[in-house]
Amino acid sequence: MAALTADRNTKWRSGVTFQFPVAAATKIFAGSLVGINASNVAVPMTASTALKSVGLAQELADNSAGAASAINVKVTRGLALLANGETIVLSDIGATAYANDDQTVYTTATGRSAIGIIRDVTSEGVWVEFT
Repeated sequence: MAALTADRNTKWRSGVTFQFPVAAATKIFAGSLVGINASNVAVPMTASTALKSVGLAQELADNSAGAASAINVKVTRGLALLANGETIVLSDIGATAYANDDQTVYTTATGRSAIGIIRDVTSEGVWVEFT
């Protein structure tokens, strides 16, 4: 396309909240890590390199009895406090976080998909910024 020569009414959104179709026979709990699988539908994150992280579920998405894409899951991006699956410490700030399941992160990549960057570590868990 050519460069603009007049004003353009460009659609935009904040880039923080999204909705994705849910896989068949799948339940995604509120507060869980969500990924997109090879079939292009949302599933809870697991220890798998085949998932693309999309954020944190904002509410329960129960498609247990539904076909693929029968419902959507609402997700948000930003920073989330997640469970520390390893001995992640302050010196790990800036490192990549990898999902081991729908709530637990590791710094070890083996067999896991990247979900974001470690921004803080507290006694409560690991603050991860989704990428």
